[in-house]
Amino acid sequence: MARKLLDVNNLTTHFFTSDGVVKAVDGISYHLDEGEILGIVGESGCGKSVSALSLMRLVADPPGKIVDGNITFEGNDLLQLGDSEMRSIRGNRMAMVFQEPMTSLNPVLTIGRQITETLELHQNMSKSQARDRAEDLIRMVGISDAGSRLKDYPHQFSGGMRQRVMIAMALSCNPKLIIADEPTTALDVTIQAQILELMRELAQQFGTALIIITHNLGVVARYAHRVVVMYAGKIIETGTADEIYRNPSHPYTLGLLNSVPRLDEAVKASLDPIEGLPPDLVDLPPGCSFAPRCPHSAGLDRCTQETPYLMEHSEAHNTACWRHEELKQLTTAARAG
Repeated sequence: MARKLLDVNNLTTHFFTSDGVVKAVDGISYHLDEGEILGIVGESGCGKSVSALSLMRLVADPPGKIVDGNITFEGNDLLQLGDSEMRSIRGNRMAMVFQEPMTSLNPVLTIGRQITETLELHQNMSKSQARDRAEDLIRMVGISDAGSRLKDYPHQFSGGMRQRVMIAMALSCNPKLIIADEPTTALDVTIQAQILELMRELAQQFGTALIIITHNLGVVARYAHRVVVMYAGKIIETGTADEIYRNPSHPYTLGLLNSVPRLDEAVKASLDPIEGLPPDLVDLPPGCSFAPRCPHSAGLDRCTQETPYLMEHSEAHNTACWRHEELKQLTTAARAG
């Protein structure tokens, strides 16, 4: 049986601004096993990236602050560690691939130096050992002529190549966990597929657990074992990827799925988008945050008065919706028809 690697419990991250307190991450809990791939999905502004930065303890303070919760990684509560202890884990046991590599890579340092610096710091390698390892990593992620490319600067690489460099840097110390925050946003479709396949293959090769943060449900369907759906800073549905796709039990998840074109259905004149806009995280509505946009909340005061909690929908499938049983029946009837 797989051993639990990461356990997030009631993680709460707020930003204290002049307009009020932004509840970016509002009490989320989930776990990740060794070697598992977890997908975290949701619209922009739902708290996905802030939750990832919270795991790495990279939330800018001020104005951001982790105000509650626990993050247990390999048996250690990361929120109780000192800065030096956290630095020894970050980039070593836990690494992150950011959205836009050009803003993450240092433009005045060569690619080689940016990789060898991490190896010298965390693995105590000599300069020659670190350079040999960096060359192996560059070659491993599919960049040809690795030896000479180590001397190049970020601007001399294409977007896809820069993302490959970021993956090489993330893998450099053989971490137990890699967090990929929208790793293919700035890339074209064919390069996206190459990068994602590369990440999955390397994760399997090294036994590394992977968290993929994305709004792309196709990515989740192909690569994730389990899925966490976020909305307005909360987790509103979680389960295996197969269960989420076959039996979505939250109106928001169903809306996300319906707004994506599918090749196995007849061509429609238009997509079926989710009406309305995400709520203001400074002034969240009472009850369910999705209720103002939900087509199933009409006539049920509970939706607008009581905040739903994650309830068991089926084994390993939980949903924060007061009407999830009703939605399940509607979904089943629609498929039967």
